[in-house]
Amino acid sequence: MDLSYGPQYSQFRDEVREFLSTHQHQQPPSKSDQRSEAVLDWQRLLIEHGYHSRTIPRDYGGFGAEPDIIKSRIIAEEFSAARVSTGLGGQGISMLVPVLLEMGTQEQKQQFVSATIHGEMVWCQGYSEPGAGSDLASLTTKAVLDGDEWVINGQKIWTSTAQIADWIFCLVRTEPDAPKHQGISFLLFEMNTPGIEIRPLVDMTGNANFNEVFFTDVRVPKHQIVGERGQGWMVANAILGHERGSLAPPDAARSRLNGVIQLMQSETINGEKLIDNPVFLDRLMKLQGRVLAMQYHDMRLLSARINKNQDVKLASMIVKLIGTELRHELEGFAIDVMGEMGLAYEDNPYVRSGGSWQYSYMYYLGLIIGGGTSQIQKNIIAERGLGMPKEPKVGAR
Repeated sequence: MDLSYGPQYSQFRDEVREFLSTHQHQQPPSKSDQRSEAVLDWQRLLIEHGYHSRTIPRDYGGFGAEPDIIKSRIIAEEFSAARVSTGLGGQGISMLVPVLLEMGTQEQKQQFVSATIHGEMVWCQGYSEPGAGSDLASLTTKAVLDGDEWVINGQKIWTSTAQIADWIFCLVRTEPDAPKHQGISFLLFEMNTPGIEIRPLVDMTGNANFNEVFFTDVRVPKHQIVGERGQGWMVANAILGHERGSLAPPDAARSRLNGVIQLMQSETINGEKLIDNPVFLDRLMKLQGRVLAMQYHDMRLLSARINKNQDVKLASMIVKLIGTELRHELEGFAIDVMGEMGLAYEDNPYVRSGGSWQYSYMYYLGLIIGGGTSQIQKNIIAERGLGMPKEPKVGAR
């Protein structure tokens, strides 16, 4: 069986390799601030050469290429093999931009897309609330129309990057008497708007990756709405589809797998490299098989999106479910490979790779919960995808 892409793509692969050979020294250090000049320069370079925002039209700041599944795959493979940064991601780029391109007005596309993909505009997501997590449609943050402005009051929680964001895309209840899925609107507004308070939440990594956000009489221009009033749930579902596919992308897993392989080629037990130890090699091969399976599943999703002949919402949920659990196991395996040094963390003088393996191990344990817990994902896949009976409701006592 020939699984190669054919000679017609050999030249393109050579072009990608030439770019990496010439420019990889320009990539920013791994812990660079996402607003730093080095990060923004690297992002601009990637877009100019078509290695980021490849199919976003030039009118909106992208490269403007026609969709090509194989070229996208080659880019991912070569960047992963070279362990070179593929540029910025995050909620604005991975989640909001695709939805604006599909559902936004021309003015919204012109205002937000280019600035977002170039890293000039950072976004956060106002979805979850203390009483509306897994049942997101139960949200109570309200927006009341007062002339040409929405007046927003309420609270959001688990809001990643709120402390550095310029703008927020936020779900609010605008029709209090409508059924809960039909009374929600999707608003965009600046995070320096008067009436917004941000409080950090420290997670198990030891960093404040999340925040609580409070809104008190926050006034937002009426036109800063995506879609129609009261139809924000449709926009929200489109966003969630992109979120679940972006929380644990297979290309990042492949890059981390390559990192583990490098560790195994240097770490030893009794003078034997771990890459030659049958127990560790067996664990590596099992993880490698799962990473490859995720990559081919990703190709199927790309094909379906480009051909627009399949509904891939449930298939995207599989990426989130399997991907976050896979990354947690992969990071944990790297810690095992390092032996007692794997316990070193933060400012410990023996810490390896800046503590990135330990940090990611804890981070992905959190992502198994965030963005919809694995248990919720399994229920949805079982009920909507496999047609199985719904989970029984526990009656009130």
